[in-house]
Amino acid sequence: MSEKLPMKLPSPEEQRRNESRVNEGFWPKIRRNARRIPFVEEAVAAWFCARDPKTPSHIKAALLAALAYLILPIDALPDFLPALGFMDDASMFWAVWQMLSNYVTEEHRQKAAEALDAEHLRE
Repeated sequence: MSEKLPMKLPSPEEQRRNESRVNEGFWPKIRRNARRIPFVEEAVAAWFCARDPKTPSHIKAALLAALAYLILPIDALPDFLPALGFMDDASMFWAVWQMLSNYVTEEHRQKAAEALDAEHLRE
């Protein structure tokens, strides 16, 4: 499937930075904030999709960009602001999720649920 995304993908250098940020910071951020992120299961499923060798590279690039934005400590609304901190993250993530969630398989979702359960991060 070689659909054109309605967004500009990051440059190869930005993609490498995003992948590095996500590899280093995703799980620590999720562990600290899982109960404050209403879309945590989708974010973790997207993480598994981005790491899946079967996922097309342009889809991985878009998912990693959204996940990198989620874990950046400083963005439009800092995450420490009560009730507001994840609103910009949610907007960015949901825009990408709406475009790409059809690439997130049941296997990715199952792995996300199992990982969140193993970390005791689901209610």
